[in-house]
Amino acid sequence: MQFSDLPLDSNILKGVEALGFTSPTPVQEESIPLLINEDRDLIGLAQTGTGKTAAFGLPMIQKIDVSKNIVQGLVIAPTRELCVQISNDFKDFSKFVKGLSIATIYGGASMDKQSREIRSGAQIVVATPGRLMDMMKRKMIKINNVSYVVLDEADEMLNMGFKEDIDGILSHTPDEKSTWLFSATMPRDVEKISKSYMTNPLEITVGSKNVGAENIQHVFYNVPERDRYKAVKRILDFNPNIYGLIFCRTRRTTQDVADKLLKEGYNAAPLHGDLSQMQRDKAMEKFRDKTLQVLVATDVAARGIDVNDISHVINYHLPDESESYTHRSGRTARAGKKGVSIAIVSNKDQNKISQIERKIKIKFDAGKLPTGKEICEQQLIGYVEKIKNVKINEEEISDLIPAISKNFEEFTKEELIKRMIGIEFNQLLKYYENSRDIVNDKGSKGARVTSDDHQRFFISLGLSKGLNKGGLLRLICSNTDIDSKSIGSLDLFNDFSFFEVDKKLSDVILENLKDKEYDGNTFKVEIASNEGSNSRSRDRGRSRDRDRDRGRSRDRDRGRSRDRNSFRGGNSGSGGRRR
Repeated sequence: MQFSDLPLDSNILKGVEALGFTSPTPVQEESIPLLINEDRDLIGLAQTGTGKTAAFGLPMIQKIDVSKNIVQGLVIAPTRELCVQISNDFKDFSKFVKGLSIATIYGGASMDKQSREIRSGAQIVVATPGRLMDMMKRKMIKINNVSYVVLDEADEMLNMGFKEDIDGILSHTPDEKSTWLFSATMPRDVEKISKSYMTNPLEITVGSKNVGAENIQHVFYNVPERDRYKAVKRILDFNPNIYGLIFCRTRRTTQDVADKLLKEGYNAAPLHGDLSQMQRDKAMEKFRDKTLQVLVATDVAARGIDVNDISHVINYHLPDESESYTHRSGRTARAGKKGVSIAIVSNKDQNKISQIERKIKIKFDAGKLPTGKEICEQQLIGYVEKIKNVKINEEEISDLIPAISKNFEEFTKEELIKRMIGIEFNQLLKYYENSRDIVNDKGSKGARVTSDDHQRFFISLGLSKGLNKGGLLRLICSNTDIDSKSIGSLDLFNDFSFFEVDKKLSDVILENLKDKEYDGNTFKVEIASNEGSNSRSRDRGRSRDRDRDRGRSRDRDRGRSRDRNSFRGGNSGSGGRRR
């Protein structure tokens, strides 16, 4: 089917064709004829990126009476970014519709300017709930003549706590209006709204309810909590052409991750509610123009990101609600393309993976983060491809070739290649040269598995001697002059500890930590064996059991003592203590 097969006015069709659209998506194909030909309530359930804006936007534009300068169509969206996106889409769709005016109202911008847009005769208003309620209270806008109301991303509006605002807004609209509710998921609260404010709504479902898109690959990496950021760096480095989103749970984490990436030379920017509207608009503009490679965002701020070709979505932390994961992952694989949604999890939140799989009926693949060697290989391959595909301006460069060739006469082809790679990749190669694999082996049974390039050591100092991870790290580095980057995991127990160091530095460790002291305590360092690790772990377990048994014994003694005291107090007559 083509857009020309739909019952659209010629001027609207002209606007759609000017945008380069020829074939409607399934949700558009089902919704547009119904909404144009009938005045009724509708619930449209479809994944993010399936074209819901045009599905309700084109019918609304067509049904507006441009001869009347009153608000006839109202679209409510959860965030200012999404609000602006919808408004811009409406303006593009109606480019050739004379006399149609669209106002956009949202927080963080001039209320007076928005009020002037409405007074100038706007027939369609696209608004966020909070700002719309504010302007209604100030009598800057009247919605008592609205014929069509759209609740876009209704599930997300309820997640953000807008239920009271939505109730208040809808109570000021006429009973005989048409209400169109569009959402990626259908949680219970959305069903309640549909029952309260809709009459016998027709339901259109593209795909299945609360189900993730099929063209998205879902992968999770189980890493130690302390290695989340390192895991993100490895993912970015292994995908040099990534165009993606990193989702964080809080504004503070969003800013911290973005700051670290920027400091280390990544083409990244933050997007969260603490930024000014100008900062957010600038970040979104760069991301849409693809001059920005990675956007680090909160769920709320990212609701307006309607951008094609996003290759990866990275969940720095998984969201609390499974439905939110659907929205996050739906930012990639838009318009029928493929994408990857990555979750970084630690042991404590790995159960969320199972919850999401059950709730939205997807399957995660358990991934293994790329090694330093694999990352370097991938980066070099990308660099070589860039050299092979570079466009050469023969006219401009031909005069310079003789002089350049003369300077390179002493080098062989292999030497030139090495030097080119060295200029581009020395820092990256150095960073990953002695890097350890990022794996989460805590909670595994038996001996700890040590990576091939690291040696595990035993040291006869532990928590009982006041040792902590920082102290152990300083003890090793100060006595051996080893860089902290060459030190792997540190595992501290009560009476002893284990640490990992690059195997090439084993002799340095044994030689320089011999006959040393820590806070007046002598200690012993030796290469740890699997058998020794297991026996010490068993000893530690027995020690815990003994401590637990002693604790239970003490608790029983205290209990008997309390019982005796209680008995005495109960029979002490007037001599008992009153409370």
